[in-house]
Amino acid sequence: MTFGCHGQPVGIGLPYVSIGACLIIAFATRFRAFRRASVSIGLLLGGAFTCQPAALASDVSGGTYYVDSGSGNDQNGGTQAASAWKTLAKVNATTFHPGDRILFKSDGTWTGQLWPKGSGTAGHPITIDKYGGDALPVINGSGLAEDAVLLKNQEYWEIRNLEVTNTGTTPTVRRGLDVVADNVGDLHHIYLQELKVHDVNGSLQEKANGGIHYRSIGDIKPSRFIDLRIENNHIWHVDRSGIFGWSTHWIRSKWYPSLGVVIRNNVLDDIAGDGIVNVATDGALVEYNVVSHASQRSQDYNVGIWPWSSDNTIIQYNEVYGMRGQHDAEGFDSDWNSRNTIIQYNYSHDNEGGFLLICNEGSQSPNDSAGNVGTIVRHNISQNDHHRAIKLSGPVKNTLIYNNTIYVGKDETVDLILHTDWTGWASDTYIYNNIFYVEGKAQFGYGVTGNEDGSYVTAPGAGKSNNNVYDYNLYYGVAPADDKHALTADPLLRNPGHAGIGRQTLAGYALQSHSPAVNSAKEIENDGGKDYFGTTVPQCGSADRGASELKECLSSSR
Repeated sequence: MTFGCHGQPVGIGLPYVSIGACLIIAFATRFRAFRRASVSIGLLLGGAFTCQPAALASDVSGGTYYVDSGSGNDQNGGTQAASAWKTLAKVNATTFHPGDRILFKSDGTWTGQLWPKGSGTAGHPITIDKYGGDALPVINGSGLAEDAVLLKNQEYWEIRNLEVTNTGTTPTVRRGLDVVADNVGDLHHIYLQELKVHDVNGSLQEKANGGIHYRSIGDIKPSRFIDLRIENNHIWHVDRSGIFGWSTHWIRSKWYPSLGVVIRNNVLDDIAGDGIVNVATDGALVEYNVVSHASQRSQDYNVGIWPWSSDNTIIQYNEVYGMRGQHDAEGFDSDWNSRNTIIQYNYSHDNEGGFLLICNEGSQSPNDSAGNVGTIVRHNISQNDHHRAIKLSGPVKNTLIYNNTIYVGKDETVDLILHTDWTGWASDTYIYNNIFYVEGKAQFGYGVTGNEDGSYVTAPGAGKSNNNVYDYNLYYGVAPADDKHALTADPLLRNPGHAGIGRQTLAGYALQSHSPAVNSAKEIENDGGKDYFGTTVPQCGSADRGASELKECLSSSR
């Protein structure tokens, strides 16, 4: 172990600190009371010198603390498995330091709230994890606190490998995990990973409660998260939202978005309301998630995956199915006060409200909302989404929808594109290179009137929306829109309508070699460079219509 000692004489003739004195101080830093402190040798030698440990190994690795609900004892030191602590109260009363690890025994169960204190530093986060087996330690909030696991105004934390539940006697605002930035400024590097969160009976009237949540409050000091990751978690039977963010900075006049937000590889099922919602972010990445059977108990408006008041969100490689109701209840959404959302390479199926919502409420001041502008929807596959495929509600602008494949089964009646009024109508919507494959009944329509259950009385046409441009789409089993380069032949998909659960089941939506969709699409700049299956676009010559690009280059068709 190497220590650095830096003598800084403050007067002529004062002695330099001996190496022995430095070693004494360095030895002292091995104890908790002296760790990470700058030790003033001046306390010993007249205030002339400062001796500070440099890059201690203990500073890098931190301490490890064990917690055992069965045989632990809070009077123990906690630094060995054989001398573990016992209770959440002991953990919560401790201020941890950069590099520390808090390990819960895998077969243990703790009742109440877990809220350890302290913050890590860049490169040296504080970690919560398990030890002693494969079973996850259980934190059972039991309704005793609003949040079963909480971090508030803390940064550089990684929490993984816990099972969290929080069921009280009656529903109220309640969460599994909650990270909060409350008038603190920027909070960095919070990772929530490999967690199981379930059975949280939160309020159905409050979106920002349920499973895993982040909240930034900045009424006094602008606050946000930077490098927030929510990954590889399993969330089920929570009320009301699965993964949800909230911020007081959603308003444009107070815009201060969180950065580096990644929500990835999570599996959510049986969610009362919304599945995954990123709020007040810039550049969020939402990918490889599965949301099934959301919007199950809430009667309010819910969607599987969507940004709200967020810019430059990328939503890709996700699957959503089993959304219930017609109060929205689409698989995906580009929502209010959101700019430049990209929704690509997703699989939506069997959602009662449809595949996609793109919406904006038109009465808001520019000080509050920038509107919904610049949404891109490409290379997605929708199978048997009910009632409407894509709904544009309110004055959304400059929307580009291309190279998607939408399949409507025999028993379905669907508005493929549905325009509705929400204090205004959509404008400048460009719909290119899509395959609309209809075995049931379908039309391109608009909402004449809305019903209390979220459904619409519809009619053919675009309502009061304007500048809807259809071009190079393929229409099979449905009357085409006003489309100069429309195709109405069978697209010769390999086996449409037979995909199941899982993005890997969609091979039937690949094109056969002599499909009329091959080599017949409109060229689009900055098209993402690949199709739903990862094939380079264009593969040979021109691009193909629909979500799939034919891999083989055939002289008869190319």
